[in-house]
Amino acid sequence: MVKTLHDAGVVVTGAGGGIGAALARRFAAEGARVVVNDLDAVKAKAVAEEIGGTAVPGDASEIVPAAVEALGGAVDVYCANAGLASPGGAGADEQVWADAWDVNVMAHVRAARLLLPQWLERGDGRFVSTVSAAGLLTMIGAAPYSVTKHGALAFAEWLSLTYRHRGVKVHAVCPQGVRTDMLNAAGSAGDLVLVPTAIEPEQVADALFAGMAEGRFLILPHPEVAGYSTIRAGDPDAWLTNMNRLQQKWEEGTA
Repeated sequence: MVKTLHDAGVVVTGAGGGIGAALARRFAAEGARVVVNDLDAVKAKAVAEEIGGTAVPGDASEIVPAAVEALGGAVDVYCANAGLASPGGAGADEQVWADAWDVNVMAHVRAARLLLPQWLERGDGRFVSTVSAAGLLTMIGAAPYSVTKHGALAFAEWLSLTYRHRGVKVHAVCPQGVRTDMLNAAGSAGDLVLVPTAIEPEQVADALFAGMAEGRFLILPHPEVAGYSTIRAGDPDAWLTNMNRLQQKWEEGTA
């Protein structure tokens, strides 16, 4: 169960819009003191002013010290939400791979590195990782994104299995398509795979809060992802064959 969030110190990265803004609004509505982070300082300030929070713009990998200061010394909930949707295949530029790894994985690692000592000392803390269904499955046309989202999920799993007996709660949020700027930028692959079942950012926030109340690690705003994941684990070749058919359909549509 979730103890009251009233006056809790919450940080949400990538909160200038989309899922991050929806999370920031929801935590604020529950009475939390929210730090709104985004690379876009104007967007961060706008959301912070709307919810009565504090804007701390900048690189999500580097904002923990400033966020701790803004919250008066303690972070109760950290939402590692900032993400980079990186298209391309194995031949994608080295910098594309490096940027995806830095934002989608290492930003989470760096935040946890700084937050864990205090959380372990007091026996309480909550880490929310916005992953993606791509972290459980994959996404056609986006190797850097898919690979690094698998990494984000693996790190969240490691945090949970290592520290849950010491009071650290971890949640991995794995939606499919969400109506955000990231979906708009996904191009024809997103149109084929994600748009038909896309949901609103607020529905992701609802799913997270339901999962927190039930103490669940894996948060699936699209419940059908559980079935896909089961098929993938139970019969990998059948799953890969079906995904390859989707790949071929996408290639035919872009030819």
